[in-house]
Amino acid sequence: MIQSVTRALEMLDTIAHAGGAASLGEIAEGVGLKTTTAHNILRTLQNAGYIRRRPGDMRYHLGDRILNLARVVGDDDALRRRLRPALEEMATRTSETVFLAVPSGDEVYFLDAIESPRTLRASSQRGERQPMAGSAIGLLFLAFLPALRRRMFEVHAPRIGPGIAAEIDAIAAQGHALDRENWCPGLNCVAVPWHDDGEVRAGFGLAGPSSRLTATRLDEMAQIMRELASDASAPCRG
Repeated sequence: MIQSVTRALEMLDTIAHAGGAASLGEIAEGVGLKTTTAHNILRTLQNAGYIRRRPGDMRYHLGDRILNLARVVGDDDALRRRLRPALEEMATRTSETVFLAVPSGDEVYFLDAIESPRTLRASSQRGERQPMAGSAIGLLFLAFLPALRRRMFEVHAPRIGPGIAAEIDAIAAQGHALDRENWCPGLNCVAVPWHDDGEVRAGFGLAGPSSRLTATRLDEMAQIMRELASDASAPCRG
């Protein structure tokens, strides 16, 4: 048994049992290590995306990478059911093809979709996967998930085109992502994040012909989707 791996797993278990966040002292005590040794292992886990720090918070939180693994093994159906009403409302109010997507490793996975009733429309991509860099929804995740972005630039730097970093920064600033025929000629898209307990866990997207989704119309769609995504982020009340 490799001791460093065992200790890293024990640390993740300690953080999970503490409710998803724990201080360095709590983690070190939980696994029986000196704080300096625990800090070195935690730094490795942080660089790999399994844990992360929040601004102004000294605790270590479970990172997007391990949360994505948890989602893959058992959370997809629950997330789809929870966000289906918001997706249906988006479809009704926009009359365009809309979809729900989540980060899955270094790819985008399309969890759910509703096709537009119009003759000229974008097709549903439910159940499909796409590379993270390139599409509006993928760039959205890179903008709002720093650990994922760092990993993508470290591992896939040769395949990421110039200007992507600046585009990601712009998406983070404006709160949504736009794709004007970059991913597919004749197709425009917009994507907005969905937050759960302060974390971006999924994204809503909309796609349609560029002849209909002008720049002005895309901005209108983004506003509608952001409002509905915000409503869907509200705590469930019993």
